[in-house]
Amino acid sequence: MSNELLKQEIERAMDNAPLQRALKNFTTAYPGNRANVYKGYDFEALREKVHEVKSYARDHIDELLDEFEKNATANGAHVFRAHTPQEAFDYALKLAKENNVKLVVKSKSMASEEMHFNQGFEAAGIHAQETDLGEFINAIAGDSPSHMVMPAIHYSKEDVAGLFSSYTKAPEAPIITEEVKTSRRVMRPKFFQAEMGVSGANAAVAETGTVITMTNEGNGRMVGTMPNMHLYIFGIEKFVAKMSDIRYIFKVLPRNGTAQNITTYLSFYTGATNVVTDPENDTKEPKQFNIIILDTPERRQIMQDPDYQDIFCCIRCAACLNVCPAFRLVGGHVYGGSIYTGGIGTLLTSFLNSRERGKDIQNICLQCGTCNTVCGGKLDVAGMILKLRTKYAQEDGLNPIHKFCLDTVSDRHLFHSMLRIASVAQGTLAQGTLTQGQPMLRHMPMFLSGLTAGRSLPTVAPQPFRDVLPAIKQDVPNPKGKIAIFAGCLLDFVYVDIATAVVKALNMAGYIVEMPLDQSCCGAPATYMGDVENAKKAAEMNINAMDAEHYDFIVSACPTCTHALRDYKDMFKDDPDMYKKATELGAKSYDFSKLLSMLGGLPDNADGVPMKVTYHDSCHLKRYMGVFEEQRELLEQTSGVEITEMNNCDKCCGFGGSYSVKFPEMSAPILEEKIDNIVATGADVVAVDCPGCLLQIKGGLDARGLNNIQVKHTAQILVEKREK
Repeated sequence: MSNELLKQEIERAMDNAPLQRALKNFTTAYPGNRANVYKGYDFEALREKVHEVKSYARDHIDELLDEFEKNATANGAHVFRAHTPQEAFDYALKLAKENNVKLVVKSKSMASEEMHFNQGFEAAGIHAQETDLGEFINAIAGDSPSHMVMPAIHYSKEDVAGLFSSYTKAPEAPIITEEVKTSRRVMRPKFFQAEMGVSGANAAVAETGTVITMTNEGNGRMVGTMPNMHLYIFGIEKFVAKMSDIRYIFKVLPRNGTAQNITTYLSFYTGATNVVTDPENDTKEPKQFNIIILDTPERRQIMQDPDYQDIFCCIRCAACLNVCPAFRLVGGHVYGGSIYTGGIGTLLTSFLNSRERGKDIQNICLQCGTCNTVCGGKLDVAGMILKLRTKYAQEDGLNPIHKFCLDTVSDRHLFHSMLRIASVAQGTLAQGTLTQGQPMLRHMPMFLSGLTAGRSLPTVAPQPFRDVLPAIKQDVPNPKGKIAIFAGCLLDFVYVDIATAVVKALNMAGYIVEMPLDQSCCGAPATYMGDVENAKKAAEMNINAMDAEHYDFIVSACPTCTHALRDYKDMFKDDPDMYKKATELGAKSYDFSKLLSMLGGLPDNADGVPMKVTYHDSCHLKRYMGVFEEQRELLEQTSGVEITEMNNCDKCCGFGGSYSVKFPEMSAPILEEKIDNIVATGADVVAVDCPGCLLQIKGGLDARGLNNIQVKHTAQILVEKREK
């Protein structure tokens, strides 16, 4: 699929008013509801245990498979291990034909969708009836799931009424309780008529041969008890070793998935039982209990790859979808494949269903890392998507325009020369558009117009920071040490005032600041676009330039840069000398607020003039580096500053580096929500610690004429309140 086709999908989803309403309502309510059901529980401890038991199962999968099959068979089950989806389908169809099955009722089986179960059975003259309400709605519409737990979230009650009216040939009122009654009325006789029930598993216990399903609708129990034959279909990733292991999954999955303490139904099936075939005479016959386990090469590939093996720890709770700002905008039909959706769905789709679809949708990920904070299996979902992006870039090559830009940025002399030229050439575009003392670009010409969609852009500074620093008088009697500043692109060439404030603040703390001049871009743009070659080139350049062994600390006022500096060592594991240098650089690198807090903060000599501040947490600083208290403490210790927290203070602003350039149509509404939250606080100043967030938020405020609200880096506020 071309980028243009993906953008068309995005546009259609964002123009779909019912979808937007449904996604907004759910994702707005979810965080608070989830927090409530976790009261009294240690989520981090719980998900650590989930990760532990699932990792154990992954690492011992062959012995667990054997143990499960032995125990399930001893209890009367028939177990079949399928090595391809087609093999699984053929076995299921053979069972159906041998038992003269005409109607199948199904409940909760995404694995069956990998087999194209419904389509294949219909083609063979056997009707496969979805009985979960959401799946039933999708089946009537000829649609696929848009969410792994709530598959029909994209439909309104009015949509469902229309679908049900068409299906039943009777008028249906758009009242949810009545629609549920209609579904029950349609399904009830099918449960009695069906010769086969098909279920999916939330867990399979090797110790006992038990399969377990969690549901909120009674259909799951009906599927498992009414027909003469019960067929379970699931993948090897559902195994745990012991019955005691599932307690952790049961505590996390419902709380993460739908913000419930526990699902309405929790069903355990251990082997075959008798089924009542004649209720009048209480006649019972042996029930056939069959299990198909998908043990495919693709699953084995995931398990054996150290970069992706933690996918096995996913419990399919879909919490990563529920908090994802990109999913919130477009839903699972765009951000997903035909079966699995969202962040984890991108990974599963790539490995299990469609490499090409996975390649397309991985671009939708902002890399904000919110998914990682709620994942029930403690997966680094964002990190694995980034590795997938890199994998595709290495295998298929980068977009030529993107590659040209990254090659330019990685050439320090060329890039810096172009920025100096831009500082002069931009004059006509920024003429007469001062905002808070800085010229702004509010309109870009022709094909660049998307860059100013929903926000203005800052201009390149007349002089880069590297030229300004020598003129800064660093009057530090008896300095405590020496710190190197890593300015990166934005501080060096755009936000010179922020870099200047960082120097002054560290001077106040008793340190001299130097700037190694051979430094350049941190390489994050290349890293986040999958360009390993240019990322490593930037890393090597900066490791040598920063010369960490000659400094007490390395400071950056950009969390993305700090994160990049700390990760350089991972690129040089096969080069002992560079690895040693990179390790020292990473160990000494700190973001401004973290470092200043470590150094004891600043003297309490602020001017005391009232300043109402609201703080925006950058994704990298809070979620990747765990820094969110230090900057608030520094601000609160500054006389006159009053902090008023905004709603969703740590929700992504939509910048995402190149994301806001590649997908301005998605970046803009994320920014819009952030600005609404800022305005609601009544604050005079938005404090940030990320120049990228500052660019995004300040540009958004400017584009809306809200220049009464200033946006400042924490360093600027701390210094300005203390400078006499």
